[in-house]
Amino acid sequence: MPACGFSVVILTLNEERNLPKCLQSITGCDDLVLIDSGSADATAEIARAAGARVFVRPFDNFANQRNFAQTEVAFRHPWVFHLDADETFTPELMAACAAAASAPEAAQLDGCYVAPRMIFQGRWIPHCTDYPAWQARFVRAPQFRFVEVGHGQREAPDMRMGRLQSGYEHDLSAGGEAEWLAKHRRYAQAEARSHREEPLQVSELFSSAALTRRRALKRAVAHIPFRPTARFIYQYFIRRGFLDGRAGLKYCRLIARYEGFIAEERKKLRHG
Repeated sequence: MPACGFSVVILTLNEERNLPKCLQSITGCDDLVLIDSGSADATAEIARAAGARVFVRPFDNFANQRNFAQTEVAFRHPWVFHLDADETFTPELMAACAAAASAPEAAQLDGCYVAPRMIFQGRWIPHCTDYPAWQARFVRAPQFRFVEVGHGQREAPDMRMGRLQSGYEHDLSAGGEAEWLAKHRRYAQAEARSHREEPLQVSELFSSAALTRRRALKRAVAHIPFRPTARFIYQYFIRRGFLDGRAGLKYCRLIARYEGFIAEERKKLRHG
């Protein structure tokens, strides 16, 4: 099988359950790298058996994990796709990445946005998850830089970005509801800190760039009362989450609970 023309890096921690499916989706890639946070299960062994190189770095945040890969790993290709273990490639995305990496205009870019297709309980739920919610995932190494935002990451302000029209799939329910809630309780702490440290710039609400407006709106709604109820109404009715069926209803309820977690963490910070 010919090389796909780009590298793939996967962030992991105790992902022996999800990793095989992830790796199976990228069997055409000849340069696989794992950045592991100290797994106690068979994650590293599974990765090595698939031909991946494994690096261990204690987790502090997603941006620093990805930046470690960018600067410390000698990738075989200049373009790198950043993936998580509960995410999978599609054949269309494989082809799009290979084409983008070899395109003449690739030299003028630092990275590309890619929109994930969120899967919940076996169903794609585009309305509940504001599809397409663009993420910086296909990037050039070593120059591309991530910055921490909330519980996740985004591109540094000076990065030159393109956009891929094919996306990866992210299984939101891979670990079950209890794991989702535990994970989002941790995420809520980071989100609450972000709301305090990254003040809203009102002008961004009126930006001509849809992505900038979306990010500004996210910071703006952090200050409204009754956030869990408001988030449910927004996702289920305004964003038409009801079109995503029973899975959509379940996910919107979970997202409302997550908003409650964030409100609790913000209250702790104010009275801490």
